[in-house]
Amino acid sequence: MTKQNTEQLEPTLSNPFQKKQNKQFTVPGAIVGEPGLYEKSLEAGWNLQQRPHVAAGTKAIMRQHQKNRMTIWERIQCLTDGPFTVFYQNWGPNLDGASLVTGLIQVNGRDVAVYGHDFTVRAGSMDATNGKKLARLFELAAKRKIPVVGLNDSAGAYIPAGVGGLDGYADAFTALRKISGVVPSIMCMFGFNAGGGSYLPRQGSFLIQPNETFFGLTGPGVVKSVLGEDVTPDELGGPKVHSQSGVTDFVVPDEVAALRKVRELLNYLPSHAGELAPLQASSDPLSRKTWDIDILLKQAFNSPTGFNTPIDISILIQQLCDHGDFLEIQPERARNTITALGRMGGNVVGFVANNSAVASGQIDVDAAYKNARFIRFCNLYNIPIIFLEDTTGFLPGREQESRGIVQAGRAMLDAIVDLRTPRFLVLVRNAFGGAYASYNNYPTGADFVVALPTTRVAVMGPAGVEYVYKDELRKIRQSAKSKVVQEAEAQRAAGMSENEALETATVLVNEWVKAEEQLLAQRYERELMNPNEALSLGSISQIVMPSDLRQVLGEQMAFCLRHYTPEPMGGVQREFH
Repeated sequence: MTKQNTEQLEPTLSNPFQKKQNKQFTVPGAIVGEPGLYEKSLEAGWNLQQRPHVAAGTKAIMRQHQKNRMTIWERIQCLTDGPFTVFYQNWGPNLDGASLVTGLIQVNGRDVAVYGHDFTVRAGSMDATNGKKLARLFELAAKRKIPVVGLNDSAGAYIPAGVGGLDGYADAFTALRKISGVVPSIMCMFGFNAGGGSYLPRQGSFLIQPNETFFGLTGPGVVKSVLGEDVTPDELGGPKVHSQSGVTDFVVPDEVAALRKVRELLNYLPSHAGELAPLQASSDPLSRKTWDIDILLKQAFNSPTGFNTPIDISILIQQLCDHGDFLEIQPERARNTITALGRMGGNVVGFVANNSAVASGQIDVDAAYKNARFIRFCNLYNIPIIFLEDTTGFLPGREQESRGIVQAGRAMLDAIVDLRTPRFLVLVRNAFGGAYASYNNYPTGADFVVALPTTRVAVMGPAGVEYVYKDELRKIRQSAKSKVVQEAEAQRAAGMSENEALETATVLVNEWVKAEEQLLAQRYERELMNPNEALSLGSISQIVMPSDLRQVLGEQMAFCLRHYTPEPMGGVQREFH
């Protein structure tokens, strides 16, 4: 019996037909001699340079690919325009620090500081060396005024490192907080992140999460052992959970889509808080008529439901933007409000818009916080904002009060009052009560306020009829009883029985009451729920036809930006409360 070869074949990613070329450490044109100590030192240095690229080994790389994940080097190559520079190549004999890569790349021709966890080394975990390295990268980004991109794929702190892993995260937390409001940062969540691996990226300006990924303070196993709850990773910290809570700003299908979203988002962002977002010349003239807004409003308000018909405000945003292109922020959360970045005349503009297609555009807790956070970001990074108002007010009720609607509304109002960039308000339709008073009008600091002819501005919506015409309504309702008696007598005289006469009289009088109330409601809309009073008091600057909206706003925005000096905030300001 022959002896079997029991050696297991090792997988490899190398091309067996490619001829291996040894690195030569020679100077072109110099006489080649026997290598000495100098050449050996160069070779050792070269091996150190290449070590992070080969530290994972073929098996670890293949495991990463089997999970439909790229390695950190593949992610960087997918993101960058070309070659990239690796910074702070520190790792010890036990690969201390090797699980985190930091460097400089170019994205769309702009310098960007990038870091990424190498999950193939220690599961991308953090030790003390990593934290200091990451903190230095953040400090470099702030000093050189360039954006930060994080490619997160980490199991958290490296447990064998003891408190050093926690110190590493503390270093990174502190450094990232200090550059908040100085340079923008975009974080991608890849793989399975836990603990500090979740805390750190949420400090960034924007967070992108692909499907089939997880991040959270603890994993399902810890939840099971501590609370006895059976929960899947997707139910605990998947995209559906985080996109609704506002922790995640964008949900994308996969890693490539996440990296493309980074490139798309960077197009709208300045490199730092002391400049405007990049101008992008457009062939779409500001004078373009926005006829589609006309068509939308005509079809909606001429329908049987009239001025109560919901409309999708994103259509107005699309019509206002160059070539209809805009990027919605947190598109899956609080759909009753829309926050987006777009361009008008090549200038980047933020949009905050009530969306009556969802919950009548009422402002609830989630919508208020969503608006507040976006407004604060635009304020810090010199992005002008156009507010599109169409809301019946703040959402009332016990559930909202218990969640702190007063505090949430206050956060939104504070962000609006503090806003220093050029800011406009367009009254599209409904603007009632406290929602109008706190939604970027002239008293709160707006630079330009206009109204469409469809505007209805009032202290209260249709319910205000009960207060404005309470005497008339009381007379109508009080006279109903006597009218029922008179009408019943008339019906009996016509030959009806007692019961039939009373029933018929009641129906006729109720119809009369409704008709009279309807006349008062129409009078209320005619006298108070319109832009006339607001125009006469100077609360709005002008009435704008829907087809002229892009031209009017675009020309005013260009004027304001010509006379706006982009600069950092005067005091310490951060992107989050």
